[in-house]
Amino acid sequence: MSPPAIEPALTPAQIRETADAIASVQLPDGNIPWIPGGHTDPWNLVEAAMALDVGGRHDDATRAYEWLRSMQLLDGGWHAYYLGNRIEDPTLDTNVACYLAVGVWHHYLSTGDTAFLGAFWPVVERTIDYALAYQAETGEIAWRADDPADGALLTGSSSIHLSLRCGIAIAARLGHDRPDWELSLGALAIAIAHRPDSFLDKSRWAMDWYYPVLGGVLRGEPAHMRIAALWDTFVVEGRGVRCVSDQPWITAAETCELVMSLDAIGETERAHDLFTWVQFLRHNDGSYWCGMNFDGGRFDLDGEHYTPDQPTWNSAAVVLAAHALYGIGPTAGLFRGEGLPVGLTREELIAAGTEIEAERSANRPSR
Repeated sequence: MSPPAIEPALTPAQIRETADAIASVQLPDGNIPWIPGGHTDPWNLVEAAMALDVGGRHDDATRAYEWLRSMQLLDGGWHAYYLGNRIEDPTLDTNVACYLAVGVWHHYLSTGDTAFLGAFWPVVERTIDYALAYQAETGEIAWRADDPADGALLTGSSSIHLSLRCGIAIAARLGHDRPDWELSLGALAIAIAHRPDSFLDKSRWAMDWYYPVLGGVLRGEPAHMRIAALWDTFVVEGRGVRCVSDQPWITAAETCELVMSLDAIGETERAHDLFTWVQFLRHNDGSYWCGMNFDGGRFDLDGEHYTPDQPTWNSAAVVLAAHALYGIGPTAGLFRGEGLPVGLTREELIAAGTEIEAERSANRPSR
């Protein structure tokens, strides 16, 4: 007997309305800032462009990617933030750069435009090679290309894991062979799954909790155990996900990313419930407030939103979560890993962890 169908929390028309709200902020040259007059970062621009594709605005998504291509540095990276075409923050973030691969693959799946895929292959190849130049022997990837000694971020490396899988998929579709990327993918997965001390401690942030799942590293029992371990730390019943564990901030983006993480491991009903909760942040134009404060676990619905804006990337996360839960077609399963190279199997990842633990035990001083 089939389980009862889940009634979608958003209709297709409402999803398109949210995509339209994102498009209303897009500049004539294709740039998509966070808010009107605000700054842009490449990672969140890609997220917004993906939402435009889900909403059927393929030409607008193409313009966004064209703008991003025009801003790429010769070595394959991008700066962290721009105001229009001017550099606002010159930091060079490896994850911010190579998320382009996810967007390019998503756009191809949305449109079937092989010419677009071919045109952007050099852009994707440069940015993946750029990020992998900062991969340590132990697998993790430094988050700052301009200061690699600053360390690696678990969220960033987990996101790069998804970018790398998309990059390998693009290469395969176009007939290119990049076995070095496949080796880097395996090493990165092992670091994320088994070498937590290789990353800076950002455990108070929800993203460090669920991104190893969202990025496709953890599946099966390890993923379910990770989600269960900190559920009560980050999830506020009936509302959504805290951005950080020690602050009373519920955010739409973190909630929707957890929705996609849950969907990726088969927890569809719980993902739907979480997605339904966060709809109280929907604005009357279809965009979404970034989040809301609460006090002592109780929401003050008449109080102030913790930010007075509806950022484009925030609304984009809602669109992508809705599409993962209720959508059809090849892009709906992207964050489930459908159509992407596996990298290491679950068994291979477990075996790597066993080997690492054996090495640690051998190197521990005897008492």
